[in-house]
Amino acid sequence: MAKGVKASIKKSKTKPKSMVDSKAKKKIKVKAKVKIKTKVASKSSSTEKSNIKAKKNLKKSGLGKKNNNKSKGKITPKVTKEVNKKESLKKKKKLLFSPGDFVVYPTHGVGQVTNVEIKEIAGHKLKLFVISFDEDRMTLRVPVTKVSTSGLRKLISRKKMDVALETLKGRARVKRTMWSRRAQEYEAKINSGDPLAIAEVVRDLHRKTGQPEQSFSERQIFESACHRLAMELAAIEKIDIDTATEKMEELLKAA
Repeated sequence: MAKGVKASIKKSKTKPKSMVDSKAKKKIKVKAKVKIKTKVASKSSSTEKSNIKAKKNLKKSGLGKKNNNKSKGKITPKVTKEVNKKESLKKKKKLLFSPGDFVVYPTHGVGQVTNVEIKEIAGHKLKLFVISFDEDRMTLRVPVTKVSTSGLRKLISRKKMDVALETLKGRARVKRTMWSRRAQEYEAKINSGDPLAIAEVVRDLHRKTGQPEQSFSERQIFESACHRLAMELAAIEKIDIDTATEKMEELLKAA
């Protein structure tokens, strides 16, 4: 009987296979969960590292700084845009010309701004530049809003005028076309108001000693081009038109 009791006790101590299998499965599941957690942790740590690197790069480039502008007294991008808009509007409101300035109108040449008027036309108030051309005894009124389209401009710089005078020394470039067509091209160049184009007309129509004389129409276009260029040269150098014309003639003779 004692041996039977001992055997039964041993059998009771030994666990069945089903219990062992369930515990093994639980251990496997726990290990799998631990592995997943470690993988997630490693991924999160790698993402944190990449985020830290990105933040450092942003700080170096100056893009990742916070807008603590209220405390530091700095201007935000929005404020700078508004300031730039206000400045641009102020610049636009400023008049291009003021009374006393010499200006060039393409079809009339050099004139002087005498006044800035405000007139009411058809119920609309218009601001006008009043320009006087003493030689032609003419007064021209140009709306401020139409300055760019009309071609009204300031006198060119001294450097640009020197370039225009240098063209007078070059050789004439006469096209082999009908005079009527060339005359239209010359007049278009004169009425453009561009000193370089006008200097080309003077150079092409100038006749040296020994060359055939100019026709009446050639002479007219040549004189108008000379006069137009001499007017701007005189206004730039603050001399009279006669001395400016003499200076141009010396350059043409030296060519």
